[in-house]
Amino acid sequence: MKKVVIYTTPTCTYCRQTKDFFKEKSINYEEYSVLTDVAKRQEMVDKSGQMGVPVITVSEADGSKEEVVIGFNRPQLAELLGVK
Repeated sequence: MKKVVIYTTPTCTYCRQTKDFFKEKSINYEEYSVLTDVAKRQEMVDKSGQMGVPVITVSEADGSKEEVVIGFNRPQLAELLGVK
């Protein structure tokens, strides 16, 4: 099972599209709003090197082999999560 984290802001259209994709595919995820959570904002910047959202991380359940996806990249997310 994969661990999925998404860094978002409340008004981000691509964030909403990504979360809709996760719901459609029954993917559980953790969400952090970088608008209000300064520590998570810094964590996102450290992982991605940018301030744009969404930033999604997909890793093994134990946190290893973390992949960072910037923006709503449906094909890349589908491949990482093993869904169509």
